[in-house]
Amino acid sequence: MSVSVDVRHRLGDFDLAVRFESRGRLTALFGRSGAGKTSLVNIIAGLIRPDQGRVTVDGETLVDTENGIVLPKHRRRVGYVFQEGRLFPHLSVRQNLLYGQWFTPRPQRYESLSRVVDLLGIGPLLERQPGSLSGGEKQRVAIGRALLASPRLLLMDEPLASLDEGRKAEILPYIERLRDDARIPIVYVSHSVTEVSRLATTMVLLSDGKVAATGDTAEVMTRLDLFPLTGRYEAGALLETRIAAHDTVYDLTTLHSPAGDLRVPRIDLPVGTALRVHVRARDVLIALKRPEELSALNVLAGRIAEIGPERGPIVDVRLDLNGIALLARVTRLTVDRLGLAAATPIYAVIKSIALDRRGLSQMPPSGVDANVSL
Repeated sequence: MSVSVDVRHRLGDFDLAVRFESRGRLTALFGRSGAGKTSLVNIIAGLIRPDQGRVTVDGETLVDTENGIVLPKHRRRVGYVFQEGRLFPHLSVRQNLLYGQWFTPRPQRYESLSRVVDLLGIGPLLERQPGSLSGGEKQRVAIGRALLASPRLLLMDEPLASLDEGRKAEILPYIERLRDDARIPIVYVSHSVTEVSRLATTMVLLSDGKVAATGDTAEVMTRLDLFPLTGRYEAGALLETRIAAHDTVYDLTTLHSPAGDLRVPRIDLPVGTALRVHVRARDVLIALKRPEELSALNVLAGRIAEIGPERGPIVDVRLDLNGIALLARVTRLTVDRLGLAAATPIYAVIKSIALDRRGLSQMPPSGVDANVSL
């Protein structure tokens, strides 16, 4: 799986100049509104012709302006899922799904209705009309319609933006299944840290039409210099863990990671399941001595790796826990009072209830190549 983009385009006063190559299963285009995310996916889809550049998917050239190659959008075999489902209101769910197949030549079809229906859990919806569906159901049907076109690439432009938190929680597991089980790369547009931390294998951070950073999602998210672009409120680190045990008495689950063991509210998954945990910087406390008689269950030993720049009363701190990065957000007063500096031994304290289900997700299958290069 590979997606290679190197394009330049001018839209009024806005200059888009983006270059990246990803071999991840789900590549997130992340950035604030106006960063150029939707314009970029529209170029990939063929809705915008770039002034210059090249776009390839798995070695297949979609655009190469230098050599005069600009495939029309109907020949690109790119599935596109928008913010709204955009289903045909006069067609049933089954008919909407099959519409995606009609324009794909039979020899090029690799997806079947039964597999897509099972993947997205939409069997009970097949005979219903779009008007009777919830927002999350509509989006699952829209994803299914895009998949049944047997695309070589799936573009998802903020597919959860129009949904409330309940509907987002409903559809996120299906996008995880799509990432893990589909046979195609996915480019996913979002400005939500929660979505990107849960879904993305690789991350391309856009700002003002340019690539500010690109790479493994966990690495990009723990860079303190990028906090102004990634957003401070939900900023945090990603820990790769594995379920080690379940406590049936207190309804807790123990997660093992190289940083140390974490206890979280019970997760109904088998022992051994690999999970990605998003730990927000604002949920991490720092202590110089191991705390005793504390309500928080998670105390991990480490050291200060980096202290970020002061922003008003707040300072962001990157911790090193046995080679694993964790972020903490503290006050300047705390830094001075504790004498925090690079290499200072510390203990990171995390409440168990801060690690709720919204911040937990199953890891992509092992062996996923998430390399990204500029």
